[in-house]
Amino acid sequence: MMFKVGIDATPVRGKLTGIGVYTLNLINALSQLQETENFSLDIYFHPSVKNWLKRNLSTPELLSQYPQVSCLPIPVSLADKLAKYSPFILPYFEKNLDKPNIIQGTDHYIFPYQKAKKIMTIHDLTFIKFPEYSTNIVKGYIDRIKRCLSWTDAIITFSENTKKDITELLNIDPNIIYVTPQASRYSSNYLKSKLLDNNSHLINDYLEQPYFLFVSTLEPRKNILTLIKAFEYLKNNHKIPHKLILIGKKGWNYKKILEKIETSQFKEYIKHLDYISDELVAIFYSQAEAFIYPSFYEGFGLPVLEAMTLGSPVITSNTSSLPEVAGNAALYIDPNNYYELAEIMLKVVDNSTLRKEMIDKGQKQANKFSWERTATITLEVYKSLKN
Repeated sequence: MMFKVGIDATPVRGKLTGIGVYTLNLINALSQLQETENFSLDIYFHPSVKNWLKRNLSTPELLSQYPQVSCLPIPVSLADKLAKYSPFILPYFEKNLDKPNIIQGTDHYIFPYQKAKKIMTIHDLTFIKFPEYSTNIVKGYIDRIKRCLSWTDAIITFSENTKKDITELLNIDPNIIYVTPQASRYSSNYLKSKLLDNNSHLINDYLEQPYFLFVSTLEPRKNILTLIKAFEYLKNNHKIPHKLILIGKKGWNYKKILEKIETSQFKEYIKHLDYISDELVAIFYSQAEAFIYPSFYEGFGLPVLEAMTLGSPVITSNTSSLPEVAGNAALYIDPNNYYELAEIMLKVVDNSTLRKEMIDKGQKQANKFSWERTATITLEVYKSLKN
C-alpha cells in the first residue's frame, strides 16, 4: 500500500551549511527512489523569522524543481514556543501538510503533527558534550529537543558514535535510533579537465605552491588554532615550502582564529577563503598535499569523506565519529597535541609512497558511501514505522 512521507526542508535556503547539504541531497535521492518504491514524497518548510515577518512564504529556489512543496507558515522558533506555552494552537497549521503518514524533521526539530509518525534528525550533541564550543542559540537546542522527544517516534543520526551519545546523554532507547550515514556531495569523477583549465587564475594565486587544506566553518570546535600552531612548528623547524589554506565561512567565536593568523610570523603563508563554490572547493581538495581535520567532536565529519573522494590524503582526530567515517584510510592524531599533528603532517610530506597509499585507501573508503545508500536506509526506517 502506498504511503506518503513529508520531509522538512527548512535548512535548504541561502548558502547551505552541512545540514542544508544533507537535507537537499537526501530529498534528491529519495525523490528518485519514488520511481521504484511504493511511497510518495512531499516537501515542506518553515519560513525564517525574517521572511515570516515580511509575509514572504515563497518556495526557496533550490526546492523549486520539486512538484510537491508546501510552506508550514510558522517559524520553527515560534512553533517551539507555542509547543511550550500554547500547544493547542499548533494543530491549526496542520492543514498545510497534505496528510503524510510519516514526517521527518531534518535539523533537531520535528513539528508535532498528530496524524503521522514523527522522526527527528539529530546531527550531533556538541551542545551537551562540549557546551564551551556552542553558541547560546545552539545551547538552547537541548530544551527544544527534549520537548520534541515527547512526541517523536524515531530518531535518525549519522554514526554509531552519535547514536551512543544520544542513548547515554538523552536517556533514549537505542532501538528507536537509526544510523543513516551521509555521503559526499562529490563523486570520484567530479573533477573534469575543463574545471582546472577554466580556473587558471586560482592555480596561479593559490595552487602553485604545495599546501595543507582545512575545509569547514571557522569555530572553536574545529580546533583550527592547534592546526595553525602545528603549521608554524613545521615552518620554523623544517622549513617546509607549504601554505596552509582554510576554507569556510566565519562561524561562532571566529575572531581568535583570524587574530592568530594575523599575528603569525608566517601569516603570508596562511590563507583564509570564505564561502566559495562547490567547484572551487573540489579543486582545492584534489590538489592538496594533505587534508587536515583536527576537530574535537563531529556527528559525522563530512569534509573528511569529501577529501577522500577527491583524492586528498586525510589526517584527522582520533575522536567521536571520525574513525568510523575514515576507517583505515586516514592517519589519526590526538587533537590536543599540536606536536603530534606536526609530525604526522611531515610524515606525509616526506613519504610519497605513504601519500599515494592514503589516496588509494581514501577513495576505496569513500566509495562505501553514497546518497542513494543514505536514502535507501532512510526509506527502510520509514517502512519500519509504517508497519
